[in-house]
Parts: sequence; structure tokens; C-alpha cells
Amino acid sequence: QWYQRRVAITAGIARVATAQDDITGDGTTSNVLIIGELLKQANVYISDGLHPRVAAEGFDLAKKKALKVLDAMSVKKCERDDLINVARTSLRTKVKNTVADLLTEIVVDAVLAIKKEGEPLDLHMVEIMSMEHKTEMDTKLIKGLVMDHGARHPDMPKKVTDAFILTCNVSLEYEKSEVNSGFFYKSADEREKLVKAERAFCDDKVQQIIDLKRELVGDSDKGFVVVNQKGVDPNSLDALAREGIVALRRAKRRNMERIVLACGGTAVNCFDELKPEQLGHAGLFYEHVLGDDKYSFIEECDNPQSVTILIKGPNKHTITQIKDAVRDGLRAVKNAIEDQMVVPGAGAFEIAIYQALQEYKNEVRGKQRLGVQAYADAMLIIPKCLAQNGGHDAQECLVKMLQEYKGVDKCVGLDLETGEAMYPAEAGIWDNYCVKKQLLNSATVISSNLLIVDEVMRAGMSSLKG
Repeated sequence: QWYQRRVAITAGIARVATAQDDITGDGTTSNVLIIGELLKQANVYISDGLHPRVAAEGFDLAKKKALKVLDAMSVKKCERDDLINVARTSLRTKVKNTVADLLTEIVVDAVLAIKKEGEPLDLHMVEIMSMEHKTEMDTKLIKGLVMDHGARHPDMPKKVTDAFILTCNVSLEYEKSEVNSGFFYKSADEREKLVKAERAFCDDKVQQIIDLKRELVGDSDKGFVVVNQKGVDPNSLDALAREGIVALRRAKRRNMERIVLACGGTAVNCFDELKPEQLGHAGLFYEHVLGDDKYSFIEECDNPQSVTILIKGPNKHTITQIKDAVRDGLRAVKNAIEDQMVVPGAGAFEIAIYQALQEYKNEVRGKQRLGVQAYADAMLIIPKCLAQNGGHDAQECLVKMLQEYKGVDKCVGLDLETGEAMYPAEAGIWDNYCVKKQLLNSATVISSNLLIVDEVMRAGMSSLKG
């Protein structure tokens, strides 16, 4: 029974951390830490006779006060420099500083590139592509698109500049009929005529592409690229290659949507009315071969509304780590843009809550003030962990921060390099408002539920024994 209760508690905390990641993209570790510390601090008073429901009521009062402190501390900031500070604060908790500083500019520029006025941000328009190649410091932002396949004909150009991009979803391969059919012939000439008639349907579509290319490009050095979601058979590839046209087949559907956003133009489902206005444009298209893998790069787009973050690393572990960091960084920037406000980081928010609750508990009557005190003490787990991770004495750093906070009218955080108190607002250390808000709500609810359910289970077990 003890084991089953413990597993149930662990599963509940894990689900809360997962929900935190799904909703805000950050704060999962903080959530687990605060829930565990809330239960630990509450147990101190419960072991002395305080009823869990009273402690939960105190938690609820403290949470409401903490949310007011959060609103009072939040600062309206949404300029590019502010977004860089938010992204850097998030990324430096996940990867080493040199990599975090590189990724900071990348994720901010990526989100700003896809941002449209009056429309919600869609992070799916940021493609994350990985290559097991070089080091993580070679990760870069491609203001265009990278696809994980290349041209399917050896004679097609490997690099073209000032290229027209035709995005289509049209079959350019010979297709057999769905019912059993055949044709009969008396001579070789008749057979050739019948074969040509069968291929004419496909060849006409290829010829329409070639005619459009000749009309637009002529004798100039401009390129012409066809990206098709459906297939292109060898005969069609051969005809296109003779005209210097690059053709990519079996493109992913998500890439088809992104190409239009990156290069312009429209996706074509039929060649009957093929017009120059339906084509996109890219300053550079080239193919990169890495071992047995081919990658196609579409770069130098005029006004890309879809971009690619190309992650490089020497092994799969590094690439996975960078991918997770990039996703969290993108969510951090997105949250800051949507919230239009940020909160001082480096443990300053938790120190401010602790001090506010110390004053607020004197206004609370009854035993609920013990729950408020437990909540205040639990908030200090974040600055304590920051100090320990920085290699400093947690108690000493905590005392310095609390002393500094009482002496000034500013938010006080912890400098991890020196172990001294510092002002995060001046250092550009900012956290997301929505992350902290979700953290307070979810941690309070799950810890209160666990305390109350634990008491109900004990009561049930004692009644069974009786």
C-alpha cells in the first residue's frame, strides 16, 4: 500500500510537469521542486497536529497573494533586446553559455521572421533540421528552407542562383489504370504509337513546365526549381534535366506549406493555367551531400515567413540536447511576445514572494497562517537550488539575498558566478510571466490535492482496521 501511494504521488507530479511543458514550454524542473518542497514544509506542521485541509487552505491564500506579487513585479517589455534577454535566460539553464549565446540570436530572429501582425504565432513555421556534422557551434539560422532530400537525376544542376520556385502537387509519372486493361497491336509501329499516346498525358505536363521555364529564364543565368509533392518518373526527370531544371519529388506536405511562405507564390494542383505569378523566388538553391544523405537548401528569400534552424553536432546526444534547448528557447520568445511582459529572474521572484508572505501571514487569522508560512518557506527552494548548482553555500547566499532585499526597493536575485546578491533587471535576466503564473497555480493545486487525498486514504485504512 505504501508503494502504491508513492507511485500515485510520483505519477501525479509527473503529469503536472508534463502539462507545464505542454502549456508554457518551460518550468518543469521548478514545478517538481516546488511541489516537493510544499509537501515537505507542510509535513513539518502536519506532524505536529495541523490538519492537511487547513494547510491546503493556507496554500490557497498564499497562492492568491503570490499572484498579486507576480502582477506587481511584471514589467512590460517586448523589444528585440528584451526578447534576447528572455531567450538567453531560458537557454543558459539548458546548455553551456557559449552555445546558449549562439542559440539566443537564432531563436529570436526565427520567431520575429514568422511573426505576423494581428495573427497568433505558429512555431510550426520554424523547421528544425539536424545534421550529424561538425560541432554544435556551427548551428545556424537559414532564412529559407532545408529539405532532407535532393534532386533525383545526376545531370541536374547542384547549385542555381536567382531561381524561380514552382511548388506543385501534380503527378508527373506514368500511372497504370485502376482496372485491368490492355491494348492490341499488329506491328511495332502501332505499338510505338500506343505507347506515345499513353505517355502523352504525362509528357504534356512536363512540356508545360519547360515552356514556362523558357519564357521566364530564356538565355539568362537564372535557375528554375520544381518541388513536387507527388512522383516524377525517370522519363520526366530526364526531360527536365536536359532543360537545366532542378526537380525534387516526394516532398513532405509540411515542406510544401513552408516553401510558399518562405519563397512566395502559390502551390499548384493543376498545370492547365500555369502563370508566372504562381512561382516563388529564391536567391540561392543548392544541394549538400553528407555521406549517403542529401540536403536541399533554399536560401536568400525576399521576405521569408518560414525559416529553418539547422542544428549541427558531432553525435546524436548533442543534437538531441540542442533540439530540446531550441524548442524551449522558441517557446520562451513566443511567451514573451504574447504576454507583452516579463518577470525578473535569478530567484528574485521567489525572494519577493517570501518577503510578501512573511508580512501577509500576520493578516491571516487562525491556523491557516501556518500554511502560508509553509508556502513562503517552500518558495526558497528555487534560490537554494540556484546557489547549489553554482557551487555556493545555499544558506549563505539566501541570507545575502534577503538582507539585500530589505535594504533596497528593487528585485534582488543571485549572481551564480560570485554568489553575491544582484539586480536581475539591470543584468537583463528575465523569466516568462506565463511560466511563473502556471507554476504557482499548478504546484499549489497538486500539492493541496496530494495532502488531502493522503489524509482521506489514511482515514479509509484506519476504518478498515477498526
